[in-house]
Amino acid sequence: MATCRSKRFVLLLCGDYMEDWEAMVPFQALQAYGVGVDAVCPGKKAGDVCRTAIQQSSCGHQTYEEWRGHNFKLNASFDEIELENYDALVIPGGRAPEYLAANGSVVDLVRKFSESGKTIASICHGQLILAAADYLKGRKCTAYHSLGPVLVDAGASWVQPQTLADCVVDGNLITGTTYQGHSEYIRHLVKALGGTIIGSGKRILFLCGDYMEDYEIAVPFQSLAVLECHVDAVCPNKNAGDICPTAVHDFEGDQTYSEKPGHNFKLTANFQDIDASTFDALVIPGGRAPEYLQLNPKVIALVKQFMDSGKPIASIGLGHQILSAAGVLKGKKCTAYPTVKLNVVLSGATCFEPDPIDRSFTDGNLVTGAAWQGHPEFISQFMALLGISVVF
Repeated sequence: MATCRSKRFVLLLCGDYMEDWEAMVPFQALQAYGVGVDAVCPGKKAGDVCRTAIQQSSCGHQTYEEWRGHNFKLNASFDEIELENYDALVIPGGRAPEYLAANGSVVDLVRKFSESGKTIASICHGQLILAAADYLKGRKCTAYHSLGPVLVDAGASWVQPQTLADCVVDGNLITGTTYQGHSEYIRHLVKALGGTIIGSGKRILFLCGDYMEDYEIAVPFQSLAVLECHVDAVCPNKNAGDICPTAVHDFEGDQTYSEKPGHNFKLTANFQDIDASTFDALVIPGGRAPEYLQLNPKVIALVKQFMDSGKPIASIGLGHQILSAAGVLKGKKCTAYPTVKLNVVLSGATCFEPDPIDRSFTDGNLVTGAAWQGHPEFISQFMALLGISVVF
């Protein structure tokens, strides 16, 4: 269990093949806001791994498609849960709820949260667990549309989702349809925990490319959207509504990270129409995209414009390749993923070893992170530069 107590603490109920983003985005976003999060799974202990699943709509098919996601490391042990330590329960979707709903210990846990009156937030297929715990009778809720019949049979007041981003709040119950609605879903949870967002309304630009790292775009993008910021994602030679495929980079015992296909990330604006002067900050995800984005003169000009204006820039993982190519790191202090340390040092920066790998560092208007494991600190430091905070 966690050794230090935040002002608010949340329990994240995990299982093998839970949906990748529906676990990691709330897990890391809440920590960035100052909320403690314990991630547990029945039959597993702190340090064990839950494999995740990537689920998304499949063009031309009658249901979503699924493949392997990241490995999600638990930070607490299910058998050591003490209900009084938590202010809310969060349940990701994916396939894990199918079998967790049949686990007596899980059902008992949900019933105890229900009896305590504490907040429960559940998304997508997570509502199967609530149905098994007899929690939904007379409660308004939504979920992924295929759950409608079983939730009606469980006595729920079913709200048919009109979009995959729909959310419903009924007292202490927050339900969401899919991760596409994370900005509203997690914002409701933050407010239920007593959080007030200070400094919202910032305009933030994300510089995207094919095979950027899956978490390194999704987590900061959705975390900042939760905070009522206007977030735009652009990619050279692509327009609003176009897709950038992402890459899952994970550490699985090999000498370097493995790579698997990630989610398809939908862009929100046209690169050629971007006016950097209208944005307050820039975020550069890592992955493989920076390898070729650094060769694009328009990308380099955009990064230089942000740096010359003194606006906040946040770069993580291999994103530093773009900063190096733009010549904006000279005299800067930063941390970096080990394989891009050479780029950073040769560009005239002082590089701090990422030990541990979740280290982030701020120097002036620049926030750098080594890898997605450091998102809570990375996002928190970026929020500080933007003048954004969550007060409990």
